[in-house]
Amino acid sequence: MGESAYALIIVAASIAALLGLILRARIPAFLALLLVSAGFGIVYGMDPAAIIRSIQTGMGGTLGFVAVVVGLGAMLGALLEVSGGVRALSSGMLNAFGEKRAPLALGFVGFVVAIPVFLDVALIILAPVLYGLTRRTGRPIVVFAIPLLAGLAVSHAFIPPTPGPIAVADILGADLGLVIAFGALAGLPAMLVAGPLFARWLERQPAFQGGIPEGQDAEAVSGGIGS
Repeated sequence: MGESAYALIIVAASIAALLGLILRARIPAFLALLLVSAGFGIVYGMDPAAIIRSIQTGMGGTLGFVAVVVGLGAMLGALLEVSGGVRALSSGMLNAFGEKRAPLALGFVGFVVAIPVFLDVALIILAPVLYGLTRRTGRPIVVFAIPLLAGLAVSHAFIPPTPGPIAVADILGADLGLVIAFGALAGLPAMLVAGPLFARWLERQPAFQGGIPEGQDAEAVSGGIGS
């Protein structure tokens, strides 16, 4: 077996071990990454001192670059959250698309909002929009939630300044502008299929006819078209 093939096998095993430690053993992701990195170096035959230096250099350089971009992006996201910009953007897009095409509008809302705002924060901010649309239209909540989540997830996975795309761009030495452009080219079709189209299919399934979750005051929530 050649050295390249051996290295690829170790990389694949390391990724599987990392996922197992995080998902099965419930070990914090950062600690799991350190353990797997050290294990990779040992199995590959690296000197212990070289393993430590490699982890310090690799993680330090990547995290230093990522922290600056993510920090600035988080500041912009906080400004949009506090100023009400996220809600204003979502209301404007919903008004432009109309209530019948609200699922499509929510997919684009999620895609745009998740660029400066982290996915979990954006979902909390936009939850009242989902509840408001569900209450007014009487349609299942999945019709609106799935497109929104698809848009949020696509941007979070493909578009800087979220940590994943930034880290990949730094490691590969890729141009951030091209990462954004190709992320949008790959992500938008995925959002359309996994969001509005999938939600339309779910709407016809008897098991997905639920409305606003229990414990939520449907009359107290606001958002959506005209808000």
